[in-house]
Amino acid sequence: MASNGSMLPIVMACVLLLAGSTCHAARNLADTTPAAPAPAASAVPGLPAVPTLPAVPTDTVALMSPMPSVTLPTVPQVTLPPMPAIVVPKAVLPPMPKVTLPTVTMAPMPGIVVPKVMLPPLPFVPNVNVPMPMAAPPPST
Repeated sequence: MASNGSMLPIVMACVLLLAGSTCHAARNLADTTPAAPAPAASAVPGLPAVPTLPAVPTDTVALMSPMPSVTLPTVPQVTLPPMPAIVVPKAVLPPMPKVTLPTVTMAPMPGIVVPKVMLPPLPFVPNVNVPMPMAAPPPST
């Protein structure tokens, strides 16, 4: 689980991404960009001229009143009392009791005999240079 220390920059980045919008910039760019000139007649013989598009009506948007200035109240300077000294009392612990474990003698391990097993000889596999499937191609030089 992430700690709060590493979560704060992520939350701040998300807030900035959500708060920042390009809608106003795009609207301003669309309003201030001059209209494209009308296309010339068809330059290719045999093809009809491109029809002109109908004019898009422009919306008149009432501008909002300017934001009123907000005065922030001043916070008085406060002095905090000094931190009291914390005294931890010295505690005397009793001595640890001595623990004695009884000695246990185990019976001897029986000898394990592994029988000898003869494997049949492996069949002869000829050394054929066959490319491996899914192998990476050799590097180009």
